[in-house]
Amino acid sequence: MAVKSGATVGTARRDAQRLSTLLEVSQALSGTLNLKSSVQRLLGILVRHHGVVRGMVTLLRDGELHVEAAEGFEDRARIVRYRLGEGVTGQVVESNRPVVVPRVSQEPALLNRAARRRDASRQELSFICVPILLNRVAAGALAVDLRFKPDREFDSSVKFFGIVASMIAQAVNIQRQVEDERRRLLDENTHLRQELRERYDFSNIIGTSGPTRQMYEQVAQVAQTNTTALIRGESGTGKELIAHAIHYNSLRAKKPFVKVSCAALPDTLIESELFGYEKGAFTGATARKKGRFELAEGGTLFLDEIGDINMSTQVKLLRVLQEREFERVGGTETVRVNVRIVAATNKAMEEAIAEGTFREDLYYRLNVFTIFVPPLRDRKSDMLLLADHFLEKFSREHRKVIRRISTPAIDMLMSYHWPGNVRELENALERAVLVCDGAVIHGYHLPPSLQTADASDTVTRVSLADAVAAYERDLIQDALKTTRGNRAKAARLLDTTERILNYKVRRYEIDPRRFKSQEIGRRRSGTSDG
Repeated sequence: MAVKSGATVGTARRDAQRLSTLLEVSQALSGTLNLKSSVQRLLGILVRHHGVVRGMVTLLRDGELHVEAAEGFEDRARIVRYRLGEGVTGQVVESNRPVVVPRVSQEPALLNRAARRRDASRQELSFICVPILLNRVAAGALAVDLRFKPDREFDSSVKFFGIVASMIAQAVNIQRQVEDERRRLLDENTHLRQELRERYDFSNIIGTSGPTRQMYEQVAQVAQTNTTALIRGESGTGKELIAHAIHYNSLRAKKPFVKVSCAALPDTLIESELFGYEKGAFTGATARKKGRFELAEGGTLFLDEIGDINMSTQVKLLRVLQEREFERVGGTETVRVNVRIVAATNKAMEEAIAEGTFREDLYYRLNVFTIFVPPLRDRKSDMLLLADHFLEKFSREHRKVIRRISTPAIDMLMSYHWPGNVRELENALERAVLVCDGAVIHGYHLPPSLQTADASDTVTRVSLADAVAAYERDLIQDALKTTRGNRAKAARLLDTTERILNYKVRRYEIDPRRFKSQEIGRRRSGTSDG
């Protein structure tokens, strides 16, 4: 009875030791995302607390088993490779089953490639190798050498090391997920950078008019330099697009592009947003925060609506432009930055200087290279190209098949004075695409502001009969374009008879032959519909 009690105590002590070891193993594996170092610590724990003479963890990569960590082996053991099925370790991984060698001296399958299988005292050793299973498939193996004991319970030991191997498997799984996510983010980052570069390439600045070509030349001249640029133009002309084009076609394209909307930030926040702040600088400043200048290090800082910045911040901004250094709010440490400044404004800066709301010396620091973005009313020859671009863009986004813009709708676009410039045109085309239920944008699809004579500066008087006739003529031309001048098909398209269609064609003096050479669905790009 006493013997049984002693065995029970020994078993309880062994189980407690194993639980303690498993706790340390768990802490070692969860303490870092560096798998190699965490597995190395795990082997050290097994050697210190669980009677392991030496241990090794191998992982399967590229069809071979590579040593991830080793404890108690010579340095050469870390460069050992095993093929699947080679030696006991290779057999364990290939079969997904553990292997126990009670006496290593009697097992010829042990390769002894990493070390001779006897400890320093020349005693006999036992060898246990268990697979590291991921989704029931071996991703590697945990192998340990133990001092030989005739009464060792190998089933119990295999279960214990199997638990350790499953914990390693979870760590391997987490690391692979982290690596996959890191790889995905890197690929996504590369893709996004390429997409940005393509989006803001010079070819995406649409237009061939004289003012637009002059703007192209200015952007190309300044992009490859580090010169401070000032972009001026009315609201909605695309100043931010020009700033992006400058950055993504410069030597700083791989560095950050950071935008600050000076008009959107209140006076109390703009300084801390630009220059950052130290911990305790004001209520709520619980930690140091980098400002936009520091975030744009090596890249470009775009100061949009620079004309709205307050006078106190102008002083500090002037120093940054002159010295390339500043102090954070609430701090004394001088921060030096390497940032290219691109500013934009829709204000008349000369008037702001005369009124005393903008510093003259800061203006001259910003006004090194000025680019004037022309309003849309001064580049009417670009109107159809822009409309065509937005029509294609929003048709794709909203999954609609819209082929072109009708002649009366184009006349309305050309007649309107566009106080909101390109942004207003973009919004007008998006609305038209949304409300259009056919393949052609008509005048009634455009916003009401374009259809109002007073708003579009096209005050005319037209009778109801003339308006209906113009609309009917437009529909017939659309149908003939679609059918390449085939009157029978056009009549069926309009749900009428060929006789009635011919009558209308003669009445409106439409020549169907001019549509025969046109491609089906060709979008009108400036030619008259007759």
